[in-house]
Amino acid sequence: MITRQWAVTTLRYALLILWAGISIFPIFWMVSTSLKSSAEWFAWPAHFIPNAPTLDNYRLVWSPFEQPEGFGRRDVQTSQISSPWSAFRNSVVIAGTSTILSVAIGLLLAYAASRYQALSERRMFNLLMLRMVPAITVALPILIYYRWWEETLSLQFLDTFHGLIILYVVTTLPYSLWMIKSFIDEIPLEIEEAAAVLGASTLRTLWEVVLPLVRSGLVATLLFVLILTWSEYLLALTLGFGDIATLPVAMSRYEGATEGRIYGHQAALSVGVTFPLVIVGLAIHRHLVRGFSFGMMRR
Repeated sequence: MITRQWAVTTLRYALLILWAGISIFPIFWMVSTSLKSSAEWFAWPAHFIPNAPTLDNYRLVWSPFEQPEGFGRRDVQTSQISSPWSAFRNSVVIAGTSTILSVAIGLLLAYAASRYQALSERRMFNLLMLRMVPAITVALPILIYYRWWEETLSLQFLDTFHGLIILYVVTTLPYSLWMIKSFIDEIPLEIEEAAAVLGASTLRTLWEVVLPLVRSGLVATLLFVLILTWSEYLLALTLGFGDIATLPVAMSRYEGATEGRIYGHQAALSVGVTFPLVIVGLAIHRHLVRGFSFGMMRR
């Protein structure tokens, strides 16, 4: 006999399975396309599974000795990068540095906001609202500012690592501040007061008492900010279009004169873009359950 509880449970799991399928399908399609030959990229009806899987797309994209036609040469006029490995290096430097700086600065600001009320709730909300502004509305003004600083003050920020890193830190800092503050708020103030009674300074209390207790939150924040900076496209295209082009920018440059977008090569590069994030997520998965539950597991 079918009970109401059984029907509700079955429906719930069915919806979860459907949602999981919808979420996983883009990844499946990306991997499938990366294994297809050029004849199957535009096949209709679409081939969900390649008829003859091949690794040619990976070889052409990631091999340092063989690149797709029109992509592997240095072109000063169009600012083409030399190879995807250069874009990979740029992404590691830019995303890694900006993520570490954003989380480190966010930790200090979050501690000051939580314990010393350095930032009111209204100001913190305003900071978060600034992050909701679409990137397209600020990309051109920042480009103009960078050009002006270069021409009048001889400060090179356009198409440089530090120019893009500073911008990424500023744009991700509201997320770091809000996420880390939520973890610090959960730490009983009596623990820090006990450390102060024992003679610990504020910095020592932050380093030896607060930091270990919010470690899971820092890891979750770090992964979240890393995903944002690693996959960011618009600002990287506008402000780092030449020598420091990142992987998302490099991905958009796979086009042929006759076939249009080279989907197989783009998919092979996309797998390479996604793979480091998967590795990082698996390496720190023990902290993610606590981190993304905002400390509820610790309670």
